[in-house]
Amino acid sequence: MKLIILDRDGVINVYSAQHIKSPEEWKPIPGSLEAIARLTREGWRVVVATNQSGLSRGLFEMATLNAIHAKMHKAVAQAGGRIEAVFYCPHAAEAECNCRKPRAGLFSEIAARYGRELTGVPAVGDSLRDLLAAAEVGARPVLVRTGKGEKTLAAGGVPADTPVFADLGEVVEHLLKTAA
Repeated sequence: MKLIILDRDGVINVYSAQHIKSPEEWKPIPGSLEAIARLTREGWRVVVATNQSGLSRGLFEMATLNAIHAKMHKAVAQAGGRIEAVFYCPHAAEAECNCRKPRAGLFSEIAARYGRELTGVPAVGDSLRDLLAAAEVGARPVLVRTGKGEKTLAAGGVPADTPVFADLGEVVEHLLKTAA
């Protein structure tokens, strides 16, 4: 089974420092929906692992998060792709929970759901916490320059041998070329 883990904000959709608080604020990064569709056509299973502290901060309700994800699923489907599941952490950083990236709880949930180790599974993110969570479980961290990617790269501390790509479309191009 070919599995890929994607962060949401900054990888699939445009990042906002004020959080994505409504379906109207969720806007795909150009090319991201088509990239997911390419993966789907090539037999990849696409899952999302995302921190959503806006829930615990009262910035939006669970129904709103569900509506945002429904919009994302619909947009991906209209492009011919499929996101199988969305794993999210609703907690603020102060909660010090195990599911908030950079901790690996979401990745452990994905491993359990799919009944497999995540060693070598590409995990695409735009922040250091995405990359650290992936590395923690042996997944292959991949950094995109979209979202907070440029800042992440400039700040340093990125796990060794982390490939860097312009965007999700470039990641997918590389994956499909090397998997062939």
